[in-house]
Amino acid sequence: MTVALPAVKPVKTPARPFFSSGPCAKPPGYSPDKLATESLGRSHRAKIGKTRLQYCIDLMREVLQLPDTHRIGIVPGSDTGAFEMAMWTMLGARPVTTLAWESFGEGWVTDAAKQLKLDPTILRADYGQIPDLSAIDWSNDVLFTWNGTTSGARVPNADFIPADRQGLSFADATSAVFAYDIDWAKIDVATFSWQKVLGGEGAHGVLILGPRAVERLESHTPAWPLPKVFRLVSKGKLTEGIFKGETINTPSMLAAEDAIWALEWARGLGGLKGLQARSDANAAALGKIVEERSWLSHLAADPATRSKTSVCLSVEGADEAFIKAFAGLLEKEGAAYDIAGYRDAPAGLRIWCGATVDTADIEALGPWLDYAYATVKG
Repeated sequence: MTVALPAVKPVKTPARPFFSSGPCAKPPGYSPDKLATESLGRSHRAKIGKTRLQYCIDLMREVLQLPDTHRIGIVPGSDTGAFEMAMWTMLGARPVTTLAWESFGEGWVTDAAKQLKLDPTILRADYGQIPDLSAIDWSNDVLFTWNGTTSGARVPNADFIPADRQGLSFADATSAVFAYDIDWAKIDVATFSWQKVLGGEGAHGVLILGPRAVERLESHTPAWPLPKVFRLVSKGKLTEGIFKGETINTPSMLAAEDAIWALEWARGLGGLKGLQARSDANAAALGKIVEERSWLSHLAADPATRSKTSVCLSVEGADEAFIKAFAGLLEKEGAAYDIAGYRDAPAGLRIWCGATVDTADIEALGPWLDYAYATVKG
């Protein structure tokens, strides 16, 4: 079935046309004046600062359903800082395998090969696909992106990670946490940022360490110098305070309060299952829109490895200039913000379907996609 292209501009626009894949839409009902402010203007090392940071960590653990075996720390530099912290402090003890099927995975390849000079084994796939996961040698440490934000492709689950692995599993999970079921027993290191699925603010990353990662930190000394903001160990022991709200450097308490508000909102939905249900509904609504249009298709063709959060779409006959005009038109009309695909990805659209987006806004977007396509093509 193909929907006929409309001759006139749609009347109804999405109530919240925020479809950016990072920073993502704030949760429904959000307003800065709803944030707690008692910690603002206070030292993050004062009792109130440490209490609020610990509360944020506790909420993340609760909503993620993270087992007590895993520690959570708030660190500098968004997801990038958190993942690079893990790489710089833990790699070098074993050979390394890096998986890349989009731009951020390629970033970890660059770090491992050119910065740390580890001569990694590299398993690549084109945008929209993932590598052969059965080809991974788990005697190596393995770096992978759970959900490729810039390609719309993801691992289907954690079944490809063996329980008896020798190496560590490093998951860049920034567009995956709070949206998928993650078998934490299979994950030694995970990182994310608040600015994705929670719709939080940027600048801070979250580092999750399993017991095998802690063992590596305490038994392995990297061959390269570590900047202060990467140091997780003191006198051969894990610096436990980092995982109790005692951050390495000064955090933004405003960003932390923003994350707390989003996590309390998530808890009110029923926690992880509530967030997953919203994301699933959004992805299904966008999938219906794609199915009804012959000129629109998913970049990730296989539903089993297609993202439910950062959904990447191909537009028939579109090049970079076409997409720029398409997205610019919708932004000017207030119908959709920031939906052009990532600069390094094939020309197309990228529409965030995470839990902070309302399904009604995804549904209202369909006629506007038709309008933009007809207008730019004409």
